[in-house]
Amino acid sequence: MRTIALLALLALTVTCCLAEPPADKSSLRRATAIRLEGVEGRIDHMAVDGRRQLLYVAALGNNTVEVIDLKAGKQAGRIEGPKKPQGICVVGESGQFVVASGEDGKCRKFDADQKLLGTIDSLDDADNVRYDAQARQVYVGYGEGALAVIDAEKFTKLADIKLAGHPESFQLEAKGKRIFVNVPDAGHVAVVDRATRTVAATWEIKEARANFPMVLDEPNGRLFIGCRKPAKLLVLDTGSGRTVAAIDIAGDTDDVFFDAVSKQIYVSGGEGRVTVISQTNADTYEVAGQVVTAPGARTSFFVAELGMLYVAVPHHGEQKAELRLFATAGQTSSPPKAP
Repeated sequence: MRTIALLALLALTVTCCLAEPPADKSSLRRATAIRLEGVEGRIDHMAVDGRRQLLYVAALGNNTVEVIDLKAGKQAGRIEGPKKPQGICVVGESGQFVVASGEDGKCRKFDADQKLLGTIDSLDDADNVRYDAQARQVYVGYGEGALAVIDAEKFTKLADIKLAGHPESFQLEAKGKRIFVNVPDAGHVAVVDRATRTVAATWEIKEARANFPMVLDEPNGRLFIGCRKPAKLLVLDTGSGRTVAAIDIAGDTDDVFFDAVSKQIYVSGGEGRVTVISQTNADTYEVAGQVVTAPGARTSFFVAELGMLYVAVPHHGEQKAELRLFATAGQTSSPPKAP
């Protein structure tokens, strides 16, 4: 009898161990949500005005830019006019911001009160936007293969940097002169010299295809690239272009961010998850957890100063359009309650 009891206890212990899910080492935790009233269709990229606590959301399918008051936790305004807005960036401390819209091929500059200041035309499929604060220039990816270089103050186009295909996400070095550009149609990363405005090198992506989102860990010399075919995060050495790691991620990714405080990478995917990846050192990475979001929630935005990840959830069936907030280990204040 005693042997039978011991065997039963052992079986119960094994069963409990097998049933226990793997530990979630992710720093993300669900906080609240902000409704996006009147927003239909796909939601694209975002940008933040940290000084004024405003988040700008490119509601591509709605042909609007939604203005979110992060302090109040609600919509604060709407900009109509851009046709399929895709990329947004805030220009310095002025509160001015730039919106690139794909269908009308325009790049528009607004002031802090959302008044139109200027427009640049003939930028077919205008997409991602980045600001070079040191040079006071704006870069816009567009067309079948180019980065437009724009004077941020005069808001005039200065030059084009030719590429081998339509550029997706790209990142600028803060302490260097390079731009790293995802060119999925060409299956490579283009390395652009900002001084000469030419492509200095191309790094072929061999481990996966459809390289769309990208983020730079400049201190460690690492480039994080989200791919869709198959769903992988590739880690590239920015000195050589060598791939040092490949990690499975959520499918249909369109945004990736690096949290320098927690040393975690957040990869949002349209299949309804954020994959959280921990960085042990420049060459070592592991999946820390999978955070459930919603189908179609492929874009996101990380505000390091607030320690908050904003995930854009589109209207789908009974699920209304909203921003879902996920607090990180580096969160500095309590998120606002949704009205």
